[in-house]
Amino acid sequence: MHALEFLADNSPFPAVAVVAMYGAERYFRPEVLRRIPGAGGEEAELSLTRVVGEQADLKTVMTDLRTVSMFGDRRVLLIEDADPFVSAHRAALEKYAAQPAKGSLLILDVKAWKKTERLYKLVEQHGLNIECGELKGAELIRWMQQTAKQEYGKVLDREHASLIVAMAGDGLSMLKQEIAKLAALAGDTPTITREDIIAAVGGWRTETTWVMLDALRDGQPGKALENLQKLYRAGESPAKILGGVVYTFRKLAEATELARQGEKLSVALGRAGIFSNAVGASEAYLKRLGFERASRILALLMEADTEIKGGSRTDPQLLLERLFVRLAGEVVVSDS
Repeated sequence: MHALEFLADNSPFPAVAVVAMYGAERYFRPEVLRRIPGAGGEEAELSLTRVVGEQADLKTVMTDLRTVSMFGDRRVLLIEDADPFVSAHRAALEKYAAQPAKGSLLILDVKAWKKTERLYKLVEQHGLNIECGELKGAELIRWMQQTAKQEYGKVLDREHASLIVAMAGDGLSMLKQEIAKLAALAGDTPTITREDIIAAVGGWRTETTWVMLDALRDGQPGKALENLQKLYRAGESPAKILGGVVYTFRKLAEATELARQGEKLSVALGRAGIFSNAVGASEAYLKRLGFERASRILALLMEADTEIKGGSRTDPQLLLERLFVRLAGEVVVSDS
């Protein structure tokens, strides 16, 4: 099961002897441990033993697991970064998972954990496999909205959640910090607003990003590239900058498609999520591009995303600059 499902389950923790936490999202690890009796909180001080995978000795681990706790509680042994330990002792762990010690809980914290391997299947049969995978797309947005509502009593709509991701990235720990900061900034107001986000998320880099995108939309590619250079010099990654570009221009692509289907352009822009104070400038931008070039916006964004994430050997900064020129409606000579 995914960590989200495990954390949302309010039933008592099952009487299992082996748990595997696997996946790339580190945020979930401490959250999962707090849900396991003896592995988190004050109980952990008495019952939890932590061992680093590279330093773990199989004989010592097995002896600890089969030794009754002097306090009479269940012994919990956590092997952190356990991939090298699992690789070196897979057969012994398979044997243990099939017949684990009573009164002990072994927790393996791993990155690689293949469902096709025997050890995964044995843990699935006799314990719990908890996927701590990264959240993306709609699942990430839902998590942000639930976090804002359940932990801070704030409403965070889908578009504003997407804006936070575009400005701050998709790391859950960072996003939770940003939501907490925004909730505090909102005070007694029940809703987190765009103004809150621009004021609080990313500082001057956020403001520079908005100036850059507005300039690109308003036919000022020189100003847009100037602000792009500012972000480069500040250490902003091309992938994160692209996230801000995609956040704004995919809406323009959606509005173009709605207009193609017969919707009035100004209405289409509103339906696509363009903020009301930007509808006029966005309409002027799309009319300046013309329907044929506007229809290619989404394809340009997808191409840039693929190339910047490793699909091209060209410097990502150059790829972004080329995208800017194309979005501005300028002619770019083919690389071939």
